[in-house]
Amino acid sequence: MARNEEKAQSMLNRFITMKEEEKKKPKERRPYLASECRDLAEADRWRQQILREIGRKVAEIQNEGLGEHRLRDLNDEINKLIREKVHWERRIVELGGPNYTRHSAKMTDLEGNIIDVPNPGGRGPGYRYFGAAKKLPGVRELFEKPPELRKRRTRYDIYKRIDSSYYGYRDDEDGILEGLEKEAEKEMRAAALADWMEMEKIKKEAKRAVMSGDVAEAGAVSKILFEGEEDVVEEERRIEREKEEEEMENEFIAHVPLPDEELIKKMVLEKKKQEMLSKYASDNLLEEQTEAKAMLNIQR
Repeated sequence: MARNEEKAQSMLNRFITMKEEEKKKPKERRPYLASECRDLAEADRWRQQILREIGRKVAEIQNEGLGEHRLRDLNDEINKLIREKVHWERRIVELGGPNYTRHSAKMTDLEGNIIDVPNPGGRGPGYRYFGAAKKLPGVRELFEKPPELRKRRTRYDIYKRIDSSYYGYRDDEDGILEGLEKEAEKEMRAAALADWMEMEKIKKEAKRAVMSGDVAEAGAVSKILFEGEEDVVEEERRIEREKEEEEMENEFIAHVPLPDEELIKKMVLEKKKQEMLSKYASDNLLEEQTEAKAMLNIQR
């Protein structure tokens, strides 16, 4: 009995639903072209309808288990609706309505950073990826930032950071070096003072030994005293040796035999004889004398 009542109730519900649908106006279809709409309110209503469809599909594309093909289809449908929304927003501006493109949403990467997707056509936004479509093969690489190439520094960049502190001209300004130098100076002064005191003590002992006549001890002390003077003498000897070497280098060396004093005298005498003969003897006499010398084999 209860089963028949349930069937009757179900049939009644279907009948009531059918009557209500008959009373409703036929469902309007969105114009294919936004330019066909002449009413601003109608254009705004169609834009709101597109936004609801985009929201529904964006919520659906968040599911990573839909599969690669379904995700790619949903992403294509969303991009198509976005392009249609841009057309209706442009038509709303033409009809005197508000400009919704100023506050349009930006595209973000996997980390939530806003990125700019250029459109090769130059009109409207470019192709976008939503939800799980960002993790598809070949799409993830689009959102990964390329590694930054380390730019090699030029010589100008290296020298640009070099200042006086690089060469150590400002080491005294920090106060650290001054303290270290003060400690080192104290140690050097103490060492020099100790050496001087020891030398003075040795000198006094040497004088006392000389006065007392202790020759052996005085000789030993004198040897200690004049160790520094030996270095001075050695330095003077080295300087003298260098001077002698320089003089030897500057000394003139003749590579041809030079005439001695006797030979020079003979040459001067022969020259004077020739001058006297050329002055007082005739040419014929000189020729006869030359022939006679040649016959007698006289070389003078």
